[in-house]
Amino acid sequence: MSPITASALAVFFYCLSAFLIFKQLGTEQHQRWVALSPAVLAMLLQAVAMNEIIILSQGLNLGFFAAFSLIGWLISIQIILSSIYRRIESLGIVVFPISGCAGMIASLHFADHLIIISDSEIKGHIMVSVIAYSLITLGAFQAALLAYQDHSIRQHHPGGFIRHLPPLHDMETLLFQFLGFGFICLSASLLTGFIYLEDIFAQHLVHKTVLSIIGWVILGILLFGRFRFGWRGKTAIRWTLSAFAFLMLAFFGSKLVLEFIL
Repeated sequence: MSPITASALAVFFYCLSAFLIFKQLGTEQHQRWVALSPAVLAMLLQAVAMNEIIILSQGLNLGFFAAFSLIGWLISIQIILSSIYRRIESLGIVVFPISGCAGMIASLHFADHLIIISDSEIKGHIMVSVIAYSLITLGAFQAALLAYQDHSIRQHHPGGFIRHLPPLHDMETLLFQFLGFGFICLSASLLTGFIYLEDIFAQHLVHKTVLSIIGWVILGILLFGRFRFGWRGKTAIRWTLSAFAFLMLAFFGSKLVLEFIL
């Protein structure tokens, strides 16, 4: 199966799953998994496509859209796995179609960027970095949803979509679980970068490195504030979105400038 065919089928099943999730909000557990089943199939198809797009004999293709597709795929996996324990499948209404579309664009080889790598340590550093960004991106989605839920409750309009979300306390607990694991992976990414990259502050890496460190510091302060002072609500949301903004500028902003502008 060609990457384009696999990606097109993935888009279809991702969108089907998003539609079914929307239609079945608030239903029983077994019905929820009927809605999530097409997304599982879509992830397998996207994996087939990414294997052809990213893993090349010369190295790794981590162009803008290929990396976007990989992160979207990882986020989709995390949503489905987390849905086993908590009802967060509603995130898939937005995330699944975006992930599928990113994979479709990547399969067109619109902006390939080949990285010739032989060292397994560098490959490990890259994969840990991508996992960290995907976890923190999912945390940002969770924070945005939490902000919407908190605003609706304060305005005494908790109907519609809000009725099908978990309680605020559970939403906050899940948010900090994503951020905690993301912080661990981001710390590992920065550490391996300092160890294995020849010059992490080289001209083409300095913006990415500095922005990643700023995001890491913000995230660390937030987690410490949560542990020491019980930060929650709007404070947690603001700090989460601030860390996410710096990290997305570091990852996608640098790629956008290097691949499309310079």
